[in-house]
Amino acid sequence: MTDEKSKSERDVAKIIAKAWADEDFKARLIADPVAVLKAESMHVPEGLTLKVVENTKTLAHFVLPAKPDDCKSGERLDERQVGTVFCIGCSYAD
Repeated sequence: MTDEKSKSERDVAKIIAKAWADEDFKARLIADPVAVLKAESMHVPEGLTLKVVENTKTLAHFVLPAKPDDCKSGERLDERQVGTVFCIGCSYAD
């Protein structure tokens, strides 16, 4: 794992932890994620629209990443190329 990727993952983990601990912060993050992330010193590319959704005990979101421009139809991709993080069966119990 690169230093840049691990820093990015730590930054995201801090945002998640802060949202779990602070309902007002979570509400602001959901309402205006770009402004909140920039206020937390995170880089958000210009022109990028972000949407924050929250998983619950009975609802989980499956995020389908955008297909890379250089991905050919029918090409087999391995998990390193896709880079998806998804947890099925994780406990969301209180």
